[in-house]
Amino acid sequence: MSDAMDNFNQRIIEEFRANAGVVGGPFTGAPMLLLTTIGAKSGVARTMPLVYLDDGDVIYIIASKAGAHSHPGWYYNLTANPRVTVEQGADEYEAIATEITGEERDTIYARQAALMPQFAEYQAGTTRKIPVVALRRA
Repeated sequence: MSDAMDNFNQRIIEEFRANAGVVGGPFTGAPMLLLTTIGAKSGVARTMPLVYLDDGDVIYIIASKAGAHSHPGWYYNLTANPRVTVEQGADEYEAIATEITGEERDTIYARQAALMPQFAEYQAGTTRKIPVVALRRA
């Protein structure tokens, strides 16, 4: 990831933690969480701010990487180490990450795209099938 993106994400993480999960700018009003994964190769904990879709007992995150042609690093990390830490508002908990596939994936992705149309643009702009991941409290 570029230094500029690292700096951008770090500012969001700091704002999130300082304001019990509320961030402004381009994410004003968007449901946001912090996802901490363990590096698949490095073993180092890495935290990323992500928007999510809340479905009661399960929350879904989308490995869109803004429509890039490759998956984000955090996706590879959680496939190697599915136990993650989630910060949602002022709540922090351990969760198990599971990729959702097939028709269920398509349905959840469509729900997210209906709420945030940029997700439809992300999928239209790449040949990869953008993964959907369920996070369930451990």
